Amino acid sequence: MAGGGFGTGTGGGDFEAKITPLVIISCILASSGGLMFGYDVGISGGVTSMPEFLREFFPTVYKKNSQPGLESNYCKYDNQGLQLFTSSLYLAALVATFVASYTTKLLGRKLTMLMAGIFFLVGTAFNAAAVNLAMLIIGRILLGCGVGFANQAVPLFLSEVAPTRIRGSLNILFQLMCTIGILVANMINYGTSKMSGANGWRISLGLAVIPALLLTVGSLIVTDTPNSLIARGKMEEGKAILKKIRGVDNVEPEFLEIVEASRAAKEVKHPFRNLLKRRNRPQLVIAICMQIFQQLTGINAIMFYAPVLFKTLGFKSDASLYSSAITGAVNVLSTVVSIYFVDRAGRRVLLLEAGVQMFLSQIVITVVLGIKLKDDVNNLGHGLGILVLVFVCSFVASFAWSWGPLGWLIPSEIFALDARSAGQSVAVFFNMLFTFIIAQAFLSMLCHMQFAIFLFFAIWVFAMTLFTLFLIPETKGIPIEEMTERVWKKHWFWKRYMDEVEDNPKAQANA
Repeated sequence: MAGGGFGTGTGGGDFEAKITPLVIISCILASSGGLMFGYDVGISGGVTSMPEFLREFFPTVYKKNSQPGLESNYCKYDNQGLQLFTSSLYLAALVATFVASYTTKLLGRKLTMLMAGIFFLVGTAFNAAAVNLAMLIIGRILLGCGVGFANQAVPLFLSEVAPTRIRGSLNILFQLMCTIGILVANMINYGTSKMSGANGWRISLGLAVIPALLLTVGSLIVTDTPNSLIARGKMEEGKAILKKIRGVDNVEPEFLEIVEASRAAKEVKHPFRNLLKRRNRPQLVIAICMQIFQQLTGINAIMFYAPVLFKTLGFKSDASLYSSAITGAVNVLSTVVSIYFVDRAGRRVLLLEAGVQMFLSQIVITVVLGIKLKDDVNNLGHGLGILVLVFVCSFVASFAWSWGPLGWLIPSEIFALDARSAGQSVAVFFNMLFTFIIAQAFLSMLCHMQFAIFLFFAIWVFAMTLFTLFLIPETKGIPIEEMTERVWKKHWFWKRYMDEVEDNPKAQANA
């Protein structure tokens, strides 16, 4: 999944704190940003398989799907405009991310979430009222700006408000909300596709107003985080809010650590240049590779285009939406599995197990489709269709308890404080860039590569599993400020980047 949390806590020490109702309510309201993101991902795939929507905006695709003799199993949705409808959101999010990194810093998390909510509301209005392709794309671009702002501010907010001991679980709450958003979108698409009349797609796109309102109203209700207030010089207000959210009077140790962290972060004059220093290279490589690999599993190709994909595989329109609702439900349940196991089994176990499961699932799908589904002949049959659905679900499940949430959680744990904000922006940028590339290219790739598209993704899954095995260290239960000593200096490969390069000008010149 493209969306995901990205924690930026103040450190690893567990300070005195109660899990107050204020924290729970704040986190649920903030997480509605994830709900919105998931809804956008899920809704676009269903809408693009609705005949009325295609007839109005993409007549060539409609013609290809409805006229006898033009039917092609793999190429029926190959259209750059149709792909742009989906992918324009991620291109806008990619640009908005960098603007949002400054607003979260200068204006605070609360205001940035409010901006995201407003972008979502206006974008939804454009989409639901669209009378031409330009209005549709403008709506998607505005939604993309909302995604960029929400993906920057919401996870920061969650990890700064949450007490340390439940920070990992609350971080995955954002990812869980994304998966719930996808599931709800699938169910709504299933309902609106059965409506008589030509406006089912308008209702599907228009109902995004509900999560958009939740985020907008939620961001007006919540208070800004103590970290954000202190970083902007509002010391007393920051301390008062800290007492309120922790439910205790003795917040001095945590307050002092936030003040110290804020002071250290302010000393970094060029955060992106700092990110390129030799000692930050392992974290940067892992963060960027995890974002790229997360997209090259093929998950978003399946989530964006699930109804289109199942229709391509020979499922009828109803059955295709129904099948994508099943994969949506599997996605939600498996993310809950991740919340339970992430701090028990550890990160590496989940990533390695899922790598094997995803690889095998995609190989089975490749073989079945290669034998039974040619471009102009569909011998898939009911039984084999169900088999493909089972293995798609197996693939989605293993992704949802591994690369989905951990693709975000691990980068959030490994950056030193002075590099964390810039590290987040770079990670979100690469995530959105590759989400855009896959969204823009997938239907054309499906047309040209046919069943081998699953083999293409399987090869990448194999590569990322090897990358995990050799280069991703275990970060479970290790405080953020002890990462260098306990993880990087002991890793067989990355330890070479941890020499005191910064203190040695000659070595630094060679770094």
